[in-house]
Amino acid sequence: MSAGRPLWAHSPAPGIPRWHGLADHLRGTAELAKRFAAPFGGGDVAYWLGALHDVGKAACGWQDKLAAVANTGTAVGIDHKALGTRIAGERGLGGFANGIYGHHGGLVDGPRLTGELKKRLVRYSEHIASAETELSGLLPDLPASLAGFVPEAWRDPLVGEMALRLCYSALVDADSLDTSAHFRQLSGPQVRDDADFERLHKLFEQRRGDEVAGRGNTPIGVLRERVYADCLGAAENRPGVFRLGAPTGAGKTLAGAGFALRHAAKYGKQRVIVAVPFLTITEQNAAVYRRMLDEDGAEPVVLEHHSQANFDDEAARRWARLAAENWDAPFVVTTFVRLFESLYARKPAAMRRVHRLANSVIVLDEVQALPHPMLAPILDGLRLLVQHFGATVLLSSATQPSFWALDEFKGVPCTDLIHDTPKLVKDLRRVRFDWQLDEPRPTLSGIAEQAAAEPAALVVVNTTANAKTVFDHWRDTEPEGVAWHLSTRMCPDHRQRVLTRVRRMLKDGERVLLVSTQLIEAGMDVDFPVVFRAMAPADSLLQAAGRANREGRLPQGGRVVIFAPEDGSHPPTYKTLIGCADQHFGQDKNDPDDLAALERYYRDVYDALNLADAQHVGQLIQKARARWEFETVSDGPMVEAGKNRRDPKLAFRMIDDGGVAVVTPQGAETPEKQLEVERVVEELRNSPVPDMAKLRLLQPYTTNVHQSALRKPGVSALMKPILGTDVHRGALAEWCGEYDQRTGIELDPNLECFVL
Repeated sequence: MSAGRPLWAHSPAPGIPRWHGLADHLRGTAELAKRFAAPFGGGDVAYWLGALHDVGKAACGWQDKLAAVANTGTAVGIDHKALGTRIAGERGLGGFANGIYGHHGGLVDGPRLTGELKKRLVRYSEHIASAETELSGLLPDLPASLAGFVPEAWRDPLVGEMALRLCYSALVDADSLDTSAHFRQLSGPQVRDDADFERLHKLFEQRRGDEVAGRGNTPIGVLRERVYADCLGAAENRPGVFRLGAPTGAGKTLAGAGFALRHAAKYGKQRVIVAVPFLTITEQNAAVYRRMLDEDGAEPVVLEHHSQANFDDEAARRWARLAAENWDAPFVVTTFVRLFESLYARKPAAMRRVHRLANSVIVLDEVQALPHPMLAPILDGLRLLVQHFGATVLLSSATQPSFWALDEFKGVPCTDLIHDTPKLVKDLRRVRFDWQLDEPRPTLSGIAEQAAAEPAALVVVNTTANAKTVFDHWRDTEPEGVAWHLSTRMCPDHRQRVLTRVRRMLKDGERVLLVSTQLIEAGMDVDFPVVFRAMAPADSLLQAAGRANREGRLPQGGRVVIFAPEDGSHPPTYKTLIGCADQHFGQDKNDPDDLAALERYYRDVYDALNLADAQHVGQLIQKARARWEFETVSDGPMVEAGKNRRDPKLAFRMIDDGGVAVVTPQGAETPEKQLEVERVVEELRNSPVPDMAKLRLLQPYTTNVHQSALRKPGVSALMKPILGTDVHRGALAEWCGEYDQRTGIELDPNLECFVL
């Protein structure tokens, strides 16, 4: 490089003359990465990853090519990561150099890194030598050894693996923000100031108090206040793992949030992250939290981020990076899928937000819904985040799983938020259980008739097909407006309208029958005198029971009928769980709210599923993590090395099949609203870089169709891609087929298993 020639990291934004200086970008990224990683002790490691990540751009050839392609949108096409990777590795950062190597393409398997790097060092040797001559000028303070910056605890393979994930996240988020600031002509990266959780907690307390005062003094209300007080008291305890085991209807949503805000204020946590298993709870809870925390005219406190369309999927291409959110908010509401698939991802778009987990309060609501096959990496990840990276974790559920029976959680200290859980369960018991499991077993039509004999009843079944069977029986026999249907074949806006109508009918004492898949158990507050529940895993039985006599107003209590339908079906994953439930619960056995029986049930489930077996997928993922094999964790182990083909069945996946996110304009309430949704769909389809705000407008009209439906001839033709050119897992498409105004998308029921 000739003396005095400036070095650039990025060309100007279109129409703007200012180039992005390489030294400025390296320092800007380094400082921001250090800020992000400092809370978990990784500030210096992240700083030098940021300082070294783009030093390869100093090569004469790279600079010349950047000048040639400026403003054309064409990539430079010359390596710029090999030099920084080599220097970081040589000077003591070891495997953490993977963060530099993968800052665009993603983390690679650690054992593969050495060979891949050698190839690049040979292929681009001339460019690397050229860039290295500029190193002392770019980074005059670069130490001869960086080894001392790596905390001793990170030498443990699993601790180090998690540390690299967090440092990598800090690096790619900082890189993206610094680069974005240049192209948007900002004075610097846009990063939100730390939240004042003392003030947020006081605001929450005030608004919650106002709401409670308006509800009146009921026995259930008194018990909920007891739960809330216990949670606030427990928030004073030191950070760690906490457990909220209050029964359904005990006010866990607000109590858990109150705990999280108070704990964050007490211990200087940087954010609260609430993760839930189902989109229905995400939408519902986020609305509650916004009501409690957001203020008119101020920057929103609550960020809702969930996974209707998979914006992190590689198939989403360039615009995905622009749409990805990095959780720069004080209070984040997300899904289990988005949280844990981000944590165990390897690509920048998905991992930008991961560093936000450190020094946060992580609330896992309905924790019993965590997928059993992934419990080993999930629990181990939570343990590491708590013990080494400053997180506090709250496990909330009416049916607390026996996680401490598994090796990954054995010996992890835990604090129960409720002083006397067995007494609370007894005081909150509002139902009695009846069992119809023996021969002759009832049919779905028979259950529909039993429910129809009640003034108001809820029937909960295990598949969308079964829900339609029950509803069709009522549609033929009941007056218009009495029978209602809920399932994932209906878009969220449609489901919400049905719920609103049903709640109003219940409040007014009208006759109402509702059939639903298990989505009704996902935090949806309804209060029926009688609930019929198809046999299911124990936690689902108890969740359904929480929809009977919810407010405790019936003197004789509510009634819950557990039945095994002769013509019913269930998802394949239910088979083992229902078998274990049969052993522990039923007539002359235990009811599902027996805490000791629940603990035995969970232990039997874990044994039956062989979760501790060395060849179980969860244990294989753990072994890959210990070897720092990031591609193996995210994409599965290699099955054909020459073709770089991997087995996704052995990768970290929260759900077996994400299905296709389908927009249903037909589910809109009015013809005018349907036309508006169709217009937004067309605008997105024709936009080269879709607007995130428009994507959000479609969320109320978007539901998931199981990917198995795509194998049916003709079904794919009814789905018109909105983003991209084909329909595939994680895609966003428009549904062009039939949509029943009572039951939603019309599919052959044999093709679609239950998906939330």
